[in-house]
Amino acid sequence: MRICRFNENRLGVVKDGLVFDVTAALDVLPASRYPLPSFDPLIANLDRVRKEIETLLPSAGQLALEDVQLLSPVANPGKLIAAPVNYIKHLEEARADPGVHHNGKVEEIQRIGLFLKANSSMVGAAEGVAVRHPERRNDHEIELAVVIGKKGAGISPADAWHHIAGYCIGLDMTVRGPEERSMRKSVDSYSVLGPWLVTADEIADPANLDFQIAVNGEVKQRANTKDLVIGIPELIEFASSFYTLHPGDVIFTGTPEGVGPVAAGDVMVAEFDKIGSMKVAVRAA
Repeated sequence: MRICRFNENRLGVVKDGLVFDVTAALDVLPASRYPLPSFDPLIANLDRVRKEIETLLPSAGQLALEDVQLLSPVANPGKLIAAPVNYIKHLEEARADPGVHHNGKVEEIQRIGLFLKANSSMVGAAEGVAVRHPERRNDHEIELAVVIGKKGAGISPADAWHHIAGYCIGLDMTVRGPEERSMRKSVDSYSVLGPWLVTADEIADPANLDFQIAVNGEVKQRANTKDLVIGIPELIEFASSFYTLHPGDVIFTGTPEGVGPVAAGDVMVAEFDKIGSMKVAVRAA
């Protein structure tokens, strides 16, 4: 199932170029009072919501996909986890390009581990990317984003697949410079998630997905998730060995070679096999 959040926080299912409005399915979510949960309630109750969606679909209102504004399919992620230099060729280009490394040593992911991005940086495809420091290089980085669906710590690779709610396209936008990754990648709008959540049962082999991103019609990055240095289950194992994962947490699995700058006025089109495509406009902050 392809589940989206659109317009004024409405819930939809995407099929055949249409968005079926199933917002009423949110009524099955448990009511929350202060203090609010530290996880995403929709993702935590996805099975219940999906059952309600199946009941609503036959009579759901329909809108053309091109007529809706797609928001991030995860509204309240507890944390955004990202894997740096998780493709060998990107590690090589990062080490070779001063515009990327800024005289800093680029270490292997096995040595430096993962990093966190601010939740406030997350947006959906329709919201676009707002360049905060136009005097500096601002790069696109396309990645497979894994949405956690089940709480866990110390998760084994064998059990990791059972903790995944689904997959999205992720853009880990980056301001180049000497600061730590977490700061440069946490700018408002620099974590794009979309265009919708494809539930885990829809993708038989997420470790073998072709993907690419084009800027103004020119393909800049093209790769396959089979080339990840640390695979999806191992990333979940790695992350959960340091902190508990909660429903709605998002893992950006890493970007391949070909990262490059964007500026206000550019249009990025990101595509992933089995997921779909999303158009993301770049503007000045």
